[in-house]
Amino acid sequence: MNQKKDARRNVIVAGGGIGGLAASLALARRGVQVLLLEQAEQIAEIGAGIQLGANAFNALDALGVGEAARGRAVFTDWIKLMDAVDAHEIVRIETGPRYRERFGNPYAVIHRADIHLSILEAVKQNPLIQFRTSTQITGFVQDERGVTVTDQRGEQYRADAVIGCDGVKSAVRAALIGDEARVTGHVVYRAVVDVENMPTDLQINAPVVWAGPHCHLVHYPLRGGRQYNLVVTFHSREKEQWGVRDGSKEEVLSYFDGIHSLPHQMLDRPTSWRRWATADRDPVERWSFGRATILGDAAHPMTQYLAQGACQALEDAVTLGAAYDAADGDFEAAFALYEKARIPRTARVLYSAREMGRVYHAKGVERLVRNSLWVGRTQEQFYDSLQWLYGWRAEDALNGVA
Repeated sequence: MNQKKDARRNVIVAGGGIGGLAASLALARRGVQVLLLEQAEQIAEIGAGIQLGANAFNALDALGVGEAARGRAVFTDWIKLMDAVDAHEIVRIETGPRYRERFGNPYAVIHRADIHLSILEAVKQNPLIQFRTSTQITGFVQDERGVTVTDQRGEQYRADAVIGCDGVKSAVRAALIGDEARVTGHVVYRAVVDVENMPTDLQINAPVVWAGPHCHLVHYPLRGGRQYNLVVTFHSREKEQWGVRDGSKEEVLSYFDGIHSLPHQMLDRPTSWRRWATADRDPVERWSFGRATILGDAAHPMTQYLAQGACQALEDAVTLGAAYDAADGDFEAAFALYEKARIPRTARVLYSAREMGRVYHAKGVERLVRNSLWVGRTQEQFYDSLQWLYGWRAEDALNGVA
């Protein structure tokens, strides 16, 4: 139902991560009053590094924070895929000038806290966005005029609509869809080490993936090369439950026997690890019901094998803003446009990430097949195959649906 033009629309955003901040900014820039509810005591980000493709920078530019993010990012020379058993190079994709010319934006790596801060700064400067921390949504009800959200203390908040950006364990998704997360059985360890503690022969200005049997390792520079992000992934022997906790070097080392000494040496470098038991969800045909929708990991939690989780949340936010414009401020119509544009694309990314996990972790004959897949491929052929992913543009976000 449309509201009068002189009435201020207002929305509740659940979750203050990258997706929640971006969604808040996308709507506030269009005159929507936003109340952002975050369950933690402060709006902050945990984790280590993430990768930002050209599609992410396009989205960041559309949100007005692209330059802030560029100022904190490290622009890479390549993406490299290495065989972790014999240390030979499988794939090298250039991410310098040729990549920028093709996709219109750079490829970069950045600390998760730095990309979060780049958006948070703009959010804090916008008078239409208010925060409430230590506040977790436990449920909500809708009527013809809006939504009423309840938190863990029983307090209620009223708005025209609610957007769940509250992660894999989203309370908003639970209320709308009620499906269970799919625990993958893959465990991810992440750490950040200072450059002085990074092996010299691994100080490479690129995301380098070392693909091994049922495991892989990744490293790339952060913060001007002063630090390096280290990530190791393995198929757990245990029955895993989704969650994050401190890890142990002993567990990591137990999964990487048979790995070449060149990548193996980085396993000894971190003084502490954080351990993620990963999960994703099978795509669904609807995210939006009436005046409620979901975004980012709440909508499409995916494995990390395409390095697109944060990138897709940023695309979501920009598309949501475009849908709000196209629907003339009608949230129900906007949410319908938004999910129509985003569900097929994010499902493709999610399915592709699952398949890339299989490619990374190949062993035996599958490993040999993997290592032969890209022999002789030119850079232009790589770019052609990645156009669907990195070629996304904000101005085309609603193409075919609006």
